[in-house]
Amino acid sequence: MTTRWLLLQLLLACGACGRTEMLTAWPEGGGTVGTGGVVAASGAGGAAGVLAGTGGRLGPCAGRHTISEFPLPQRRSQPRGIVGGPDGNIWFTLYNYDSIGRISPSGTIAEFSVLTPGAGPFGIAAGADGNIWFTEVLGHRVGYLTPLGGVTDHVQVTELVEMSNAALPKSLTVGPDEQIWFTGYEDDQVARVTSAGVDVVQSCGSGGVWVGIAAGPDGNLWLTGQAWNMICRLSPAGTATRFPLPGNRGQPWGITAGPDGAMWFAEYSASRIGRITMAGVVTERETPTPDSYPISIVAAGSGALWFTEDKANNIGCMTTDGEIVEFPIPTKDSSPEGITLGPDGNLWFTEQQGNKIGRINP
Repeated sequence: MTTRWLLLQLLLACGACGRTEMLTAWPEGGGTVGTGGVVAASGAGGAAGVLAGTGGRLGPCAGRHTISEFPLPQRRSQPRGIVGGPDGNIWFTLYNYDSIGRISPSGTIAEFSVLTPGAGPFGIAAGADGNIWFTEVLGHRVGYLTPLGGVTDHVQVTELVEMSNAALPKSLTVGPDEQIWFTGYEDDQVARVTSAGVDVVQSCGSGGVWVGIAAGPDGNLWLTGQAWNMICRLSPAGTATRFPLPGNRGQPWGITAGPDGAMWFAEYSASRIGRITMAGVVTERETPTPDSYPISIVAAGSGALWFTEDKANNIGCMTTDGEIVEFPIPTKDSSPEGITLGPDGNLWFTEQQGNKIGRINP
Protein backbone atom coordinates (compact mmCIF):
# COMPACT_ATOMS: atom_id res chain seq x y z
CA MET A 1 0.00 0.00 0.00
CA THR A 2 1.32 3.42 -0.90
CA THR A 3 2.20 5.49 2.17
CA ARG A 4 3.28 8.72 0.42
CA TRP A 5 0.69 10.97 -1.18
CA LEU A 6 1.58 12.69 -4.42
CA LEU A 7 -0.39 15.82 -5.31
CA LEU A 8 -0.40 16.71 -8.97
CA GLN A 9 -2.19 19.92 -9.88
CA LEU A 10 -2.80 20.65 -13.52
CA LEU A 11 -4.50 23.77 -14.83
CA LEU A 12 -6.84 22.81 -17.64
CA ALA A 13 -8.50 25.34 -19.91
CA CYS A 14 -12.27 24.98 -20.23
CA GLY A 15 -12.77 26.07 -23.84
CA ALA A 16 -16.54 26.39 -23.65
CA CYS A 17 -16.62 28.74 -20.67
CA GLY A 18 -13.23 30.44 -20.55
CA ARG A 19 -12.59 29.42 -16.95
CA THR A 20 -9.66 27.49 -15.49
CA GLU A 21 -10.26 24.00 -14.14
CA MET A 22 -8.23 22.35 -11.42
CA LEU A 23 -7.36 18.66 -11.69
CA THR A 24 -6.13 16.84 -8.61
CA ALA A 25 -4.60 13.39 -9.15
CA TRP A 26 -3.74 10.99 -6.35
CA PRO A 27 -1.96 7.64 -6.48
CA GLU A 28 -3.33 4.37 -5.23
CA GLY A 29 -4.12 4.03 -1.53
CA GLY A 30 -6.52 2.30 0.84
CA GLY A 31 -6.67 -1.03 2.62
CA THR A 32 -7.75 -4.49 1.54
CA VAL A 33 -9.68 -7.11 3.46
CA GLY A 34 -10.98 -10.57 2.59
CA THR A 35 -14.56 -11.11 3.74
CA GLY A 36 -16.63 -14.18 4.44
CA GLY A 37 -20.19 -12.90 4.42
CA VAL A 38 -23.58 -13.44 6.03
CA VAL A 39 -25.77 -15.87 4.13
CA ALA A 40 -29.54 -15.98 3.67
CA ALA A 41 -31.13 -19.18 2.40
CA SER A 42 -33.59 -19.13 -0.48
CA GLY A 43 -36.56 -19.96 1.73
CA ALA A 44 -39.18 -17.34 2.66
CA GLY A 45 -38.03 -14.08 4.12
CA GLY A 46 -34.27 -14.09 4.14
CA ALA A 47 -33.36 -14.73 7.77
CA ALA A 48 -29.71 -14.44 8.72
CA GLY A 49 -27.68 -17.59 8.21
CA VAL A 50 -24.08 -18.46 9.00
CA LEU A 51 -20.81 -16.59 8.88
CA ALA A 52 -17.77 -17.65 6.83
CA GLY A 53 -17.06 -18.79 3.31
CA THR A 54 -20.21 -19.75 1.46
CA GLY A 55 -18.94 -22.93 -0.13
CA GLY A 56 -20.52 -23.82 -3.46
CA ARG A 57 -24.22 -23.49 -2.62
CA LEU A 58 -24.51 -19.85 -3.62
CA GLY A 59 -23.13 -20.31 -7.11
CA PRO A 60 -21.74 -16.99 -8.45
CA CYS A 61 -21.94 -15.43 -4.95
CA ALA A 62 -19.94 -18.20 -3.27
CA GLY A 63 -16.47 -17.90 -1.81
CA ARG A 64 -14.38 -15.00 -0.59
CA HIS A 65 -14.64 -11.60 -2.24
CA THR A 66 -11.88 -9.15 -1.46
CA ILE A 67 -12.81 -5.52 -0.73
CA SER A 68 -10.34 -2.68 -1.33
CA GLU A 69 -10.96 0.98 -0.49
CA PHE A 70 -9.42 4.14 -1.96
CA PRO A 71 -9.71 7.39 0.04
CA LEU A 72 -10.73 10.50 -1.87
CA PRO A 73 -8.43 13.55 -1.67
CA GLN A 74 -11.13 16.04 -0.63
CA ARG A 75 -12.93 15.70 2.70
CA ARG A 76 -16.71 15.14 2.77
CA SER A 77 -16.97 15.11 -1.02
CA GLN A 78 -19.91 12.64 -0.91
CA PRO A 79 -19.39 10.31 -3.90
CA ARG A 80 -22.77 9.16 -5.25
CA GLY A 81 -23.17 7.67 -8.73
CA ILE A 82 -20.51 5.52 -10.42
CA VAL A 83 -20.04 3.94 -13.86
CA GLY A 84 -17.42 2.11 -15.89
CA GLY A 85 -16.07 4.23 -18.74
CA PRO A 86 -15.14 3.33 -22.32
CA ASP A 87 -11.58 4.46 -21.55
CA GLY A 88 -10.98 1.59 -19.12
CA ASN A 89 -11.44 3.79 -16.03
CA ILE A 90 -14.28 4.18 -13.54
CA TRP A 91 -16.08 7.54 -13.25
CA PHE A 92 -18.12 8.86 -10.33
CA THR A 93 -19.95 11.98 -9.14
CA LEU A 94 -18.87 14.05 -6.13
CA TYR A 95 -22.10 15.59 -4.88
CA ASN A 96 -20.64 17.90 -2.25
CA TYR A 97 -17.50 18.86 -4.18
CA ASP A 98 -19.09 19.79 -7.53
CA SER A 99 -16.79 17.46 -9.44
CA ILE A 100 -16.64 14.33 -11.53
CA GLY A 101 -14.05 11.83 -10.34
CA ARG A 102 -12.09 9.21 -12.21
CA ILE A 103 -10.30 6.22 -10.73
CA SER A 104 -8.08 3.84 -12.67
CA PRO A 105 -8.24 0.07 -12.08
CA SER A 106 -5.01 0.43 -10.07
CA GLY A 107 -6.51 3.14 -7.85
CA THR A 108 -5.18 6.45 -9.20
CA ILE A 109 -7.78 9.19 -8.69
CA ALA A 110 -8.37 12.43 -10.62
CA GLU A 111 -11.14 14.99 -10.15
CA PHE A 112 -12.65 17.40 -12.68
CA SER A 113 -14.76 20.39 -11.64
CA VAL A 114 -18.19 20.98 -13.16
CA LEU A 115 -19.01 24.49 -14.29
CA THR A 116 -21.85 25.41 -11.91
CA PRO A 117 -21.14 26.10 -8.20
CA GLY A 118 -23.47 24.18 -5.88
CA ALA A 119 -24.54 21.87 -8.70
CA GLY A 120 -24.79 18.63 -6.71
CA PRO A 121 -23.57 16.11 -9.34
CA PHE A 122 -25.61 12.95 -8.78
CA GLY A 123 -26.26 10.35 -11.48
CA ILE A 124 -23.71 9.24 -14.08
CA ALA A 125 -23.70 7.08 -17.22
CA ALA A 126 -21.35 6.24 -20.08
CA GLY A 127 -22.94 7.21 -23.37
CA ALA A 128 -22.71 5.41 -26.68
CA ASP A 129 -21.17 8.66 -27.99
CA GLY A 130 -18.02 8.13 -25.89
CA ASN A 131 -18.95 10.87 -23.40
CA ILE A 132 -19.51 10.51 -19.66
CA TRP A 133 -22.94 11.99 -18.86
CA PHE A 134 -24.02 13.25 -15.43
CA THR A 135 -26.92 15.01 -13.72
CA GLU A 136 -26.75 18.06 -11.44
CA VAL A 137 -29.70 17.68 -9.10
CA LEU A 138 -29.18 21.08 -7.43
CA GLY A 139 -28.01 22.87 -10.58
CA HIS A 140 -31.03 21.63 -12.56
CA ARG A 141 -28.78 20.58 -15.42
CA VAL A 142 -27.43 17.62 -17.33
CA GLY A 143 -23.81 17.70 -18.48
CA TYR A 144 -21.24 15.56 -20.17
CA LEU A 145 -17.49 15.18 -19.99
CA THR A 146 -15.35 14.48 -23.05
CA PRO A 147 -11.68 13.37 -22.92
CA LEU A 148 -9.69 15.52 -25.35
CA GLY A 149 -7.43 14.10 -28.02
CA GLY A 150 -6.69 10.88 -26.20
CA VAL A 151 -4.83 12.74 -23.45
CA THR A 152 -6.42 11.15 -20.41
CA ASP A 153 -5.77 14.04 -18.02
CA HIS A 154 -7.49 16.61 -20.22
CA VAL A 155 -11.26 16.81 -20.47
CA GLN A 156 -13.91 19.16 -21.79
CA VAL A 157 -16.92 19.70 -19.51
CA THR A 158 -20.19 20.83 -21.11
CA GLU A 159 -23.46 21.65 -19.33
CA LEU A 160 -26.93 21.85 -20.86
CA VAL A 161 -29.24 24.38 -19.22
CA GLU A 162 -32.63 23.95 -20.87
CA MET A 163 -34.32 22.77 -17.65
CA SER A 164 -36.32 24.90 -15.23
CA ASN A 165 -35.65 25.28 -11.52
CA ALA A 166 -38.40 22.72 -10.90
CA ALA A 167 -36.30 20.01 -12.56
CA LEU A 168 -34.59 17.49 -10.28
CA PRO A 169 -32.52 15.35 -12.67
CA LYS A 170 -31.52 12.14 -10.92
CA SER A 171 -30.46 8.98 -12.78
CA LEU A 172 -29.35 8.33 -16.37
CA THR A 173 -29.11 5.32 -18.63
CA VAL A 174 -28.39 4.44 -22.23
CA GLY A 175 -31.80 3.63 -23.67
CA PRO A 176 -32.75 0.96 -26.22
CA ASP A 177 -32.21 3.65 -28.90
CA GLU A 178 -28.60 4.11 -27.65
CA GLN A 179 -29.43 7.65 -26.50
CA ILE A 180 -29.14 9.04 -22.97
CA TRP A 181 -32.40 9.12 -20.97
CA PHE A 182 -32.73 10.59 -17.49
CA THR A 183 -35.32 10.95 -14.72
CA GLY A 184 -36.47 14.17 -13.07
CA TYR A 185 -36.74 16.46 -16.09
CA GLU A 186 -39.96 17.81 -14.60
CA ASP A 187 -42.71 16.38 -12.41
CA ASP A 188 -43.36 12.81 -13.69
CA GLN A 189 -41.23 13.41 -16.80
CA VAL A 190 -38.44 11.34 -18.34
CA ALA A 191 -36.34 12.95 -21.04
CA ARG A 192 -33.91 12.01 -23.79
CA VAL A 193 -30.87 14.24 -24.20
CA THR A 194 -28.16 14.67 -26.81
CA SER A 195 -25.25 17.09 -27.05
CA ALA A 196 -27.72 19.51 -28.63
CA GLY A 197 -30.11 19.35 -25.66
CA VAL A 198 -33.34 17.65 -24.63
CA ASP A 199 -35.26 16.42 -27.67
CA VAL A 200 -37.88 13.95 -26.32
CA VAL A 201 -39.97 14.12 -23.12
CA GLN A 202 -42.19 11.23 -21.93
CA SER A 203 -44.30 10.56 -18.84
CA CYS A 204 -45.31 7.57 -16.72
CA GLY A 205 -48.52 9.38 -15.75
CA SER A 206 -48.42 9.27 -11.96
CA GLY A 207 -47.08 12.63 -10.76
CA GLY A 208 -43.93 13.11 -8.74
CA VAL A 209 -40.36 12.34 -9.73
CA TRP A 210 -39.21 8.94 -10.93
CA VAL A 211 -35.76 8.00 -9.62
CA GLY A 212 -34.03 4.93 -11.05
CA ILE A 213 -33.95 4.12 -14.77
CA ALA A 214 -32.55 1.26 -16.84
CA ALA A 215 -33.06 -0.20 -20.30
CA GLY A 216 -34.74 -3.59 -20.40
CA PRO A 217 -34.21 -6.51 -22.79
CA ASP A 218 -37.71 -5.85 -24.20
CA GLY A 219 -36.74 -2.52 -25.78
CA ASN A 220 -38.42 -0.44 -23.05
CA LEU A 221 -37.21 1.82 -20.27
CA TRP A 222 -37.90 0.66 -16.71
CA LEU A 223 -38.21 3.19 -13.87
CA THR A 224 -38.59 3.12 -10.11
CA GLY A 225 -41.25 5.24 -8.42
CA GLN A 226 -39.85 5.81 -4.97
CA ALA A 227 -42.77 7.92 -3.76
CA TRP A 228 -45.54 5.60 -5.05
CA ASN A 229 -44.00 2.18 -4.46
CA MET A 230 -44.26 1.12 -8.09
CA ILE A 231 -42.30 0.28 -11.23
CA CYS A 232 -43.04 1.87 -14.60
CA ARG A 233 -42.44 0.29 -18.00
CA LEU A 234 -42.07 3.05 -20.59
CA SER A 235 -41.51 2.69 -24.32
CA PRO A 236 -39.36 5.31 -26.09
CA ALA A 237 -42.54 6.25 -27.95
CA GLY A 238 -44.31 7.06 -24.65
CA THR A 239 -46.48 4.02 -23.86
CA ALA A 240 -46.45 3.65 -20.05
CA THR A 241 -47.56 0.77 -17.84
CA ARG A 242 -47.34 1.03 -14.04
CA PHE A 243 -46.90 -1.96 -11.72
CA PRO A 244 -47.58 -1.39 -7.98
CA LEU A 245 -45.34 -3.38 -5.65
CA PRO A 246 -47.04 -5.93 -3.38
CA GLY A 247 -45.17 -4.94 -0.20
CA ASN A 248 -45.65 -1.73 1.74
CA ARG A 249 -43.30 1.30 1.84
CA GLY A 250 -40.80 -0.27 -0.55
CA GLN A 251 -39.33 2.97 -1.93
CA PRO A 252 -37.66 1.31 -4.96
CA TRP A 253 -34.49 3.10 -6.01
CA GLY A 254 -31.84 1.45 -8.21
CA ILE A 255 -32.86 -0.86 -11.06
CA THR A 256 -30.94 -3.00 -13.56
CA ALA A 257 -31.48 -5.63 -16.23
CA GLY A 258 -30.69 -9.05 -14.80
CA PRO A 259 -28.98 -12.06 -16.39
CA ASP A 260 -32.32 -13.94 -16.48
CA GLY A 261 -34.25 -11.56 -18.73
CA ALA A 262 -36.00 -9.78 -15.83
CA MET A 263 -35.44 -6.42 -14.15
CA TRP A 264 -34.07 -6.32 -10.60
CA PHE A 265 -34.42 -3.41 -8.20
CA ALA A 266 -33.51 -2.32 -4.67
CA GLU A 267 -36.31 -1.38 -2.25
CA TYR A 268 -34.72 1.13 0.10
CA SER A 269 -37.15 1.46 3.02
CA ALA A 270 -38.39 -2.13 2.92
CA SER A 271 -34.87 -3.62 2.80
CA ARG A 272 -35.84 -5.92 -0.03
CA ILE A 273 -34.52 -6.87 -3.46
CA GLY A 274 -37.26 -7.12 -6.05
CA ARG A 275 -37.58 -8.81 -9.42
CA ILE A 276 -40.10 -7.95 -12.14
CA THR A 277 -40.65 -9.85 -15.36
CA MET A 278 -41.34 -8.15 -18.68
CA ALA A 279 -45.03 -8.95 -18.09
CA GLY A 280 -44.99 -7.23 -14.69
CA VAL A 281 -44.90 -10.21 -12.29
CA VAL A 282 -43.11 -9.12 -9.10
CA THR A 283 -41.30 -11.20 -6.49
CA GLU A 284 -39.41 -9.78 -3.49
CA ARG A 285 -36.74 -11.01 -1.07
CA GLU A 286 -35.72 -9.45 2.23
CA THR A 287 -32.03 -8.87 2.86
CA PRO A 288 -30.34 -10.96 5.60
CA THR A 289 -29.69 -7.84 7.69
CA PRO A 290 -32.89 -6.08 8.81
CA ASP A 291 -33.11 -2.37 7.95
CA SER A 292 -30.19 -2.64 5.55
CA TYR A 293 -31.63 -0.03 3.14
CA PRO A 294 -30.36 -1.31 -0.24
CA ILE A 295 -30.05 1.51 -2.72
CA SER A 296 -28.22 0.57 -5.97
CA ILE A 297 -27.98 -2.71 -7.87
CA VAL A 298 -26.06 -4.03 -10.86
CA ALA A 299 -25.71 -7.31 -12.72
CA ALA A 300 -22.21 -8.81 -12.83
CA GLY A 301 -20.75 -10.91 -15.60
CA SER A 302 -20.80 -13.93 -13.30
CA GLY A 303 -24.60 -14.05 -13.43
CA ALA A 304 -25.25 -12.59 -9.97
CA LEU A 305 -26.86 -9.32 -8.83
CA TRP A 306 -24.75 -7.08 -6.59
CA PHE A 307 -26.13 -4.23 -4.49
CA THR A 308 -25.18 -1.66 -1.87
CA GLU A 309 -26.72 -1.57 1.62
CA ASP A 310 -26.68 2.01 2.86
CA LYS A 311 -27.38 1.48 6.57
CA ALA A 312 -26.02 -2.06 7.01
CA ASN A 313 -22.67 -1.03 5.48
CA ASN A 314 -22.53 -4.12 3.28
CA ILE A 315 -22.18 -5.14 -0.33
CA GLY A 316 -24.78 -7.76 -1.09
CA CYS A 317 -24.78 -10.51 -3.69
CA MET A 318 -27.94 -12.29 -4.84
CA THR A 319 -28.37 -15.25 -7.14
CA THR A 320 -31.29 -15.45 -9.55
CA ASP A 321 -32.62 -18.27 -7.31
CA GLY A 322 -33.07 -15.79 -4.47
CA GLU A 323 -30.11 -16.62 -2.25
CA ILE A 324 -28.33 -13.62 -0.72
CA VAL A 325 -24.94 -13.16 0.93
CA GLU A 326 -23.62 -9.91 2.41
CA PHE A 327 -20.00 -8.73 2.64
CA PRO A 328 -19.14 -6.07 5.26
CA ILE A 329 -17.22 -2.96 4.18
CA PRO A 330 -14.08 -2.34 6.28
CA THR A 331 -14.85 1.33 6.93
CA LYS A 332 -17.56 1.75 9.55
CA ASP A 333 -20.71 3.67 8.60
CA SER A 334 -19.43 4.30 5.08
CA SER A 335 -22.96 4.50 3.54
CA PRO A 336 -22.30 2.71 0.24
CA GLU A 337 -24.50 4.06 -2.55
CA GLY A 338 -23.66 3.60 -6.24
CA ILE A 339 -22.26 0.37 -7.69
CA THR A 340 -21.08 -0.58 -11.17
CA LEU A 341 -19.28 -3.33 -13.06
CA GLY A 342 -15.94 -1.88 -14.10
CA PRO A 343 -14.10 -2.46 -17.37
CA ASP A 344 -11.56 -4.48 -15.35
CA GLY A 345 -14.22 -7.04 -14.36
CA ASN A 346 -14.40 -5.86 -10.73
CA LEU A 347 -17.32 -4.21 -9.00
CA TRP A 348 -16.76 -0.60 -7.91
CA PHE A 349 -18.88 1.33 -5.43
CA THR A 350 -19.08 4.74 -3.77
CA GLU A 351 -18.94 5.31 -0.02
CA GLN A 352 -20.91 8.49 0.55
CA GLN A 353 -20.01 9.00 4.21
CA GLY A 354 -16.75 7.06 4.14
CA ASN A 355 -15.49 9.41 1.41
CA LYS A 356 -13.92 6.51 -0.44
CA ILE A 357 -14.27 4.47 -3.60
CA GLY A 358 -14.52 0.74 -2.95
CA ARG A 359 -13.73 -2.28 -5.09
CA ILE A 360 -14.88 -5.87 -4.67
CA ASN A 361 -14.01 -8.76 -6.94
CA PRO A 362 -17.12 -10.65 -8.11
